[in-house]
Amino acid sequence: MTAAAAEAVLDNCAPEIRTLARAVYAELHRVFPDAVITADADSIGFGTGPGYKYLIFSLLPYRRHVTLGFARGTELPDPSRLLEGAGKVHRHVKIREEADLRRPELADLFTAALTRFGTQRRT
Repeated sequence: MTAAAAEAVLDNCAPEIRTLARAVYAELHRVFPDAVITADADSIGFGTGPGYKYLIFSLLPYRRHVTLGFARGTELPDPSRLLEGAGKVHRHVKIREEADLRRPELADLFTAALTRFGTQRRT
């Protein structure tokens, strides 16, 4: 899938969250501009290649927040305890407003996730 498929996910999400979902998408694209973007009916993935195996980040818009997923998030240092979830592998951060995207702790998680996959973060 392409960026066009990602746009369709953003266009089809709940109107009350659309602006925030677009801001999260823009931030992920900013920190990982070389990402291979995949999308399905309700989520967008950012990875080093197509498919789940190469996934680094995911974006899932809901009515009151956007879930920003971190593949293999259980392996990331998270001293501020931003990451949520009880799964064996993945973790997520709920983004409720654009200011959440500017938290230095979130920037640290982006850097750690990209470094783990041998990818550089754009500042």
